Amino acid sequence: MTERIHATYWLETGVDPRTAAETIAGEQSSGTFIALPNETPELKARSGARVERLDVLDHSETPSLAGGAESKCYTQCTLELSWPIENFGPSLPNLMSTIAGNLFELRQVSGLRLTGLRLPDSFAKAYPGPAFGIEGTRKLSGVTHGPLIGTIIKPSVGLSPQETAEQVKALVAGGIDFIKDDELQADGSHCPFDERVRAVMRVVNDHAERTGKKVMVAFNVTGDLDQMKRRHDLVLEQGGACVMAVLNSIGLVGMHELRKHSQMPIHAHRAGWGYLTRSEALGWDYAPWQMLWRLAGADHLHVNGLRNKFSESDESVIAAARAVLSPVMDAAPLTAMPVFSSGQTGLQAADTYAAIGCADLIHTAGGGIFGHPGGVAAGVEALREAWVAAMEGVPLARHAERNPALKAALEFWK
Repeated sequence: MTERIHATYWLETGVDPRTAAETIAGEQSSGTFIALPNETPELKARSGARVERLDVLDHSETPSLAGGAESKCYTQCTLELSWPIENFGPSLPNLMSTIAGNLFELRQVSGLRLTGLRLPDSFAKAYPGPAFGIEGTRKLSGVTHGPLIGTIIKPSVGLSPQETAEQVKALVAGGIDFIKDDELQADGSHCPFDERVRAVMRVVNDHAERTGKKVMVAFNVTGDLDQMKRRHDLVLEQGGACVMAVLNSIGLVGMHELRKHSQMPIHAHRAGWGYLTRSEALGWDYAPWQMLWRLAGADHLHVNGLRNKFSESDESVIAAARAVLSPVMDAAPLTAMPVFSSGQTGLQAADTYAAIGCADLIHTAGGGIFGHPGGVAAGVEALREAWVAAMEGVPLARHAERNPALKAALEFWK
C-alpha cells in the first residue's frame, strides 16, 4: 500500500467548501488554474492530493482575511488532505512546500491554518531526529531530577566577551544548570564569537574542575553552513556541551546539516514564530510545525512560557510543550526537551508542572534570577526551590517559610 502524508487544516472560504477543498488539493499536487489535457484521471488517481475529510464547522458574514473571493457567506471547515509519498519522497523541504506552500494565498481561501500532520515511517528512516533529546541533555548537564534551571545572557547585545564571561562566572558560582546566548547575539565586532566562546568556556571549565559540575552553555552558531560547522567545532574543542541555532533563520536544510555534523545537543530557538501563528486564521499550529524541526534534529525547542510577556495564551504554551514531549510518530519515539522562557519566575513553576505532568524541561529566567535582592546565587536557589515545591505539591508560600532565598524572591516576583 502506498504511504501517504496527511495534513489537517482549519479552512474558511467564501465559495462552496468542496470546490475550495478540491482547488487546494489540485494546487498542491497535479493541478493548476485550468484543466490540462495531460492531467488525466489516471495521473490524478496516482499523484493528485486527495480530500480525505471536509467537515463544516460554522458560517460568518465577513471574511477573516482580505483579498479572497467576495461572498455573502463564509464557511469555516475542518479539511484533511493526503498526498502519496511518491510525489516528493521523504524530504522535509519538499514536504514544507507541499503542506504549506501556495495554498494560503488562493482566492478561494479567506482563512487557512495548518493544525495537524501525520507522516509515514519513511520520514523516520530518512531523518534520525534529535541525537540527544531529554536523556542526552540530562546526562551532559548532570541534572537527573527536576528541570534544568537556566537563563539568558542580557543585555542581548553590547557586552564584550569579558563582560559576558563575568556574567557567566556569577551564574555558574550561583549554581545555574544552563545558560544560553540571546538569539540576537552572534558574531558582532563588540563580542566576536570565537573570543566569547573562549572566555566563557575558561570560566565554565575552571568551575567544573573545582566542583565537578559543568554548566551547559548554548552558544548561538546561527550562520551559513560552513560558519555553523566551524563554530560548532570551536565550541566542542573548548569543552562545550551545546550549540544554539535560530530555526527560521537557518531553515530545514541548515538544521538537518547541523544535526549531521553536531556532536552536541542543538538548542533550537523559534525567533519569528509569531508571524507564522499569531493570526488564528492563518499559518500554523505549533504541533505540526515542531514535528519537522524535531525530525531535522532539534534537541531543545522553545515553547514560550506561562503568563509570558508576549501575546500567546497559556493554553497554547502548554499545548506546544505537550507536543514537544510526544513522539513525532511511532517510528520516531525520541522526544525533545521543551524550553520555557519569556518573563518567567518561580511563580509559574507549579502551574507548569501540573499542566505537563513532568519536569523534563529547561526553565529559563532572566530578570527572575538577576533581579533577586540577594544576588544571582539567591535567584538561582529561589527558582530551583520553587520547582521543589511544585514537584512535592507544597504551596509556594509555605515552602518559602523555610527558605529565605525563596521568601525574598516572592517579594519581587509579584
